Amino acid sequence: MSLTVEPLHARPRPQEQLDRLFAGGWPEFIFHDQETARHIGRVRALFADLELVLLDGDEPVAAGWAVPLCWNGEVPDLPTGYNDSLARALAAQDAGSTPDTHAVLAAQVHPDRQGGGLAAQLLTALCEDAARRGRGRVICPVRPTHKSRYPLTPIERYQAWTRPDGLPRDPWLRTHVRMGARVLAAAPRSQVISGAVADWESWTGLALPDSGDYVIPDGLSTLRVDRAADTGVYAEPNVWVRHR
Repeated sequence: MSLTVEPLHARPRPQEQLDRLFAGGWPEFIFHDQETARHIGRVRALFADLELVLLDGDEPVAAGWAVPLCWNGEVPDLPTGYNDSLARALAAQDAGSTPDTHAVLAAQVHPDRQGGGLAAQLLTALCEDAARRGRGRVICPVRPTHKSRYPLTPIERYQAWTRPDGLPRDPWLRTHVRMGARVLAAAPRSQVISGAVADWESWTGLALPDSGDYVIPDGLSTLRVDRAADTGVYAEPNVWVRHR
């Protein structure tokens, strides 16, 4: 398969192509993170050139994006997760700092093309782009594909599960490790999403009649509901990996 790589915004693209590419893959509640909403518009405007697309002919088959930030290479200095990466990228921009690290924050493969190695090709393209820009470190807060099957298991334990061959049991983590990435640390609160109970019922399709913890569709951890306060709070766990 001969694919090409270019910035997502290098030229106009038919909306139906993008709709097909980005169909599915993310639970509805992810799009209602208020912390993300505070940063994402400015991030996308400043770092649009870091959004890449893989093309099969003229058809986008995978896309991903990154932000540049400053990190000293030590685990204690990692961002707390996805949202902190956005904030630190903007902080480096505002301070006039020279970022030394590429944080890959999202990767999407066309629903009809999954399982064919495109994710690894996309990650390779993002790593090569970081190198061209002189950023020697590439990190990713990985959203483990199968963690939603085990929402009661702490992310620190889940990330350590391996197959008999020593590779991670989780397919998405396994893709990164097969490429030479190293698992660094858990990010148990990569995103924290809050909303009214009625909002959560709409986002999950569940009735939430009482206070307590709920297993929700596609949730990597549980949702905590407080009916008296009319709030639901969900902490999205990720796993930090570093690519060579």
